[in-house]
Amino acid sequence: MTLTPDRVDTPYSVINDGLPSQLPDIDPAQTRDWVDALRTVVENEGPHRARFLLLRMLEQARGLHLGVPALSATDYVNTIPTEREPWFPGDEALERRIRRIIRWNTAVMVTRANRPEIGVGGHIATYQSAAALYEVGFNHFFRGRDHPGGGDQVFLQGHASPGIYARAYLEGRFDEQRLDGFRQELSRGGAQRSLASYPHPRLMPDFWEFPTVSMGLGPINAIYQARFNRYLHARGIADTSGARVWAFLGDGEMDEPESLGPIGLAAREELDNLIFVVNCNLQRLDGPVRGNGKVLQELESFFRGAGWNVVKVVWGREWDKLLAADRDGVLVEAMNTTPDGQFQTYATESGAYIREHFFGRDPRLRALAEHLTDAELERLPRGGHDYRKIFAAYRAATEHTGRPTVVLAHTVKGWTLPHSMASRMANHQMKKMTADDLKVFRDRLELPITDEAIDAGADRGLPPYHHPGADSEEVRYLLDRRAELGGFVPERRRTDLRCRSRRTRPGPGCAPAPATPPWRPRWRSCGCSRN
Repeated sequence: MTLTPDRVDTPYSVINDGLPSQLPDIDPAQTRDWVDALRTVVENEGPHRARFLLLRMLEQARGLHLGVPALSATDYVNTIPTEREPWFPGDEALERRIRRIIRWNTAVMVTRANRPEIGVGGHIATYQSAAALYEVGFNHFFRGRDHPGGGDQVFLQGHASPGIYARAYLEGRFDEQRLDGFRQELSRGGAQRSLASYPHPRLMPDFWEFPTVSMGLGPINAIYQARFNRYLHARGIADTSGARVWAFLGDGEMDEPESLGPIGLAAREELDNLIFVVNCNLQRLDGPVRGNGKVLQELESFFRGAGWNVVKVVWGREWDKLLAADRDGVLVEAMNTTPDGQFQTYATESGAYIREHFFGRDPRLRALAEHLTDAELERLPRGGHDYRKIFAAYRAATEHTGRPTVVLAHTVKGWTLPHSMASRMANHQMKKMTADDLKVFRDRLELPITDEAIDAGADRGLPPYHHPGADSEEVRYLLDRRAELGGFVPERRRTDLRCRSRRTRPGPGCAPAPATPPWRPRWRSCGCSRN
């Protein structure tokens, strides 16, 4: 197409640009006034200010129901601004101590399971990236079976299962001997004396509710569970009006067809009882998820396009003052244009490197960070490790109506682990920690564990667990929070028995149910002759 002189400033538009160029201009003079005003802002106040005004206009247009297409992606910053964050109701210092104990026991459990005579594998780094995401949920949002309405259904990320076991240890549900049976179902005589590798209701019928480790199994099951809950309520079968379905997923897992394929159904059915939490630690089994791209932005476009409510948790609170001082938009521009692979590098490098390569690209950007020391630059956190940011996102997700919500949380894989493990591409395969690694880890977590205890245990491949005591402030707080929310999560309760005769409960001729169900039973046996 050849542009005529009067159309030089008007780009050619195709239909998928969302710009209806075929519509007639009924008032060219008014149009010219608006265009000139925009040009004036760009020339006098810069493109950042002009972009800000356009975004505000789009916000107003949606509020006035003008039918303007939604943006497919937003800036690489938190969706919820600092001034709109709700008050955090918990004891943040105490919850941090709880989280640190769980982090330690998670790493120790996997390390002990990989001493030379056992070597059964496991994952240390995955839970370390998602610890805060889970703990905010456990302490403030996940409702147990005793909660009015039957509680929530939580699909947990399979590779993070060691952290869920470590939390159950503090809750008094498992002892150290049970933790030492991690991934040893056969050699220890079944799941009653061990812990399944991943969430597996058949192996651990009183603990896990849903199997999730197969890539894509969690998200598709969560969607249909949320839809089934709506069906039960609509038909008057069960009151599931207050139940929520949570699905914790990895960013690499979102490449599976089962993960993104059915998300349109969830939006079409208006399943606002469904919440996805995607742990965007930017790493997968065999390398970066999007080394030269931005997976969090890509996922935002997918979910927004499918009709979901999207809440991004990108940066921790330490970034708030820097963003507030970003008058020219240079910091936001740097965040928008830095690929995931470079963010991975920043997570492994020193503060001096970050100052030179991230903030040093523009004098205005360098000036924003000149008051921060190299140590402070190195500790600038991702949003998925900030309790307040996560709480704000979860609160917004639970209060949103009309659409399902996805929380996209930016994290570092192996957060708080020693530098030899954190954010390293090989950390998915790192199954144990040396005595020196454990000491560095202990110091970061500020736990009262002596060097002698670490050295003695590490020599035998048995570093010590840490439990503050059943009467400790940490354990009492943890149990009080679960009691207020309706009991433990996960927890699977079996209220009846079923046999081949299709009896819902054992009949007069049925023997008592066996104490331990047979290995992989096709039916839950009630012990009668029909089984």
